[in-house]
Amino acid sequence: MKKPRPIPAEPSGPAFILTIDGMGGEGEGSARLDTGGRVHVALTLPGEVVRVRTAGDRTVLEEVLEASPDRVEAPCAHFGACGGCSLQHWALEPYLAWKVERLRATLAMERIETDILEPFLANPGTRRRVTLHARRGGAKGEAQLGFKARRSWDLVPITQCAIADPALVAALPALRRLALPFLESSKSAPALHVTLTITGLDIDVTGVEQKEVGLSADARMRVARMAAEDNIARVTLAGETLYQARQSVVRFGVARAPLPPGGFLQASAEAEAVMVKDACAALAGSRKIADLFCGAGAFTFPLATIAPVMAVDSAEGGVAAIRACIAGAPGLKTITPVVRDLFRRPYSNKELKGFDGVLFDPPRAGAAEQAAAIAASTVQKVVGVSCNPATFARDASLLIAGGFRLVHVRPVDQFLWSPHIELVGVFER
Repeated sequence: MKKPRPIPAEPSGPAFILTIDGMGGEGEGSARLDTGGRVHVALTLPGEVVRVRTAGDRTVLEEVLEASPDRVEAPCAHFGACGGCSLQHWALEPYLAWKVERLRATLAMERIETDILEPFLANPGTRRRVTLHARRGGAKGEAQLGFKARRSWDLVPITQCAIADPALVAALPALRRLALPFLESSKSAPALHVTLTITGLDIDVTGVEQKEVGLSADARMRVARMAAEDNIARVTLAGETLYQARQSVVRFGVARAPLPPGGFLQASAEAEAVMVKDACAALAGSRKIADLFCGAGAFTFPLATIAPVMAVDSAEGGVAAIRACIAGAPGLKTITPVVRDLFRRPYSNKELKGFDGVLFDPPRAGAAEQAAAIAASTVQKVVGVSCNPATFARDASLLIAGGFRLVHVRPVDQFLWSPHIELVGVFER
């Protein structure tokens, strides 16, 4: 079995040997020092004996002396250097058990106990959106395109990716060509946010210095020509359309929704389907539902098969996308799209009068004020979707204090081989 490649770093101290006895929250092995402190070492696993060196403020792996029986061969040649994945060297069963236990421990910190349902594990090659960073210096005049190195601004150029949909991997040469005009027109380092939609690739470019003149006319023409040659659906620059052959469309239930430039989309379509199924089962029988932080409507349209839905988000593009495809989504209850910043103006308990079901899917920061208002309302059923167990636990404690119980939580691992976990929590009064 091959040893993992250590993180590139300049060693600044002598080598020493550690026994890894746990896993840290960022997916790094943890070991106790003779001095009583602890260090974290990437690419290691519990039970392993390793030789390490210090590099600046980090402890980096030099060699695995005694490997864990749970160590497996990483499926990606870039693993170890690329910072996109941190846990490809861990067998799936203990890896997933670690994520579930971390979720349980996070809830316990808020004194919350509940049933944890069987976790959903996304398959490799199913991620439909990635963010690729571009740099100068590629061979034959090409750009370098890839992910950042672990804990570094350095770029790791990639030729493959074990988590991305094969269509995204196949597009890498075209994406490298497309990045060139942005690099030549700016001193900054652009990022390409690439989404695979049912009508083709959608690319939103950020990080380009626009100044007064913006991207040059020549660069815009080259972008359009390259996108047309490679059959890309749309290219936008921080939301401004540079090229569009056809609308970028995603499917939410029976709806074909236009994806706003740079709009949020769940990382995995199969993970989204699991979360939607759980949400609809939990809110079945509701008479009126509020979908808060609705995005472009991933939950809105499936929930509208149950009851009328008010869909609320601060992103005007997402709400506009919902509005645009309501007429083309037959057989649904009434959908009322609303633009509103729920952090500045959460829906109050009085405004929620008449709603008996609520779904809220906030960003990583959670939605404490909105959760408190829901707790004070007459709402009977709540579904919380979160990519941050810590803020979910905080918000859940507010709902519980207001008379709800957390019936169950399902872990959804759509961020494969990372330390992150999505979840769906179901609350009832």
